[in-house]
Amino acid sequence: MKILKFEDLIVWQKSIEITVKIYKHFEKHPDFGYSNQIRRATISISNNIAEGFERSTNKDFNRFLYIAKGSCSEVKSMVFLGFKLGYFSDLEMKHYFNQLDEIGKMLFGLSKSLPADH
Repeated sequence: MKILKFEDLIVWQKSIEITVKIYKHFEKHPDFGYSNQIRRATISISNNIAEGFERSTNKDFNRFLYIAKGSCSEVKSMVFLGFKLGYFSDLEMKHYFNQLDEIGKMLFGLSKSLPADH
């Protein structure tokens, strides 16, 4: 089955879910610098998937998937820092880590599944 729009990609859907959770978690957080950065990094995951999907070649899409994977790692680092700063409980941190690990694996798998451009 060929996917015709990025909204049908499960990895995009999961990245939107975690973005919504992060946004809600930091709705009224006093540390603007931290909350702004983690929000921007989180939304970068889904935005890069979407932007790459709309590119004309698999090579371009692949490049954006790697950028999304980098953003996923940035969010994971930010969650760990947030845990150390007391912004996340141990349970919340583990929950986000599991979600981010899953998204990262999905991004890697999607990247590897793309046929080479001719």
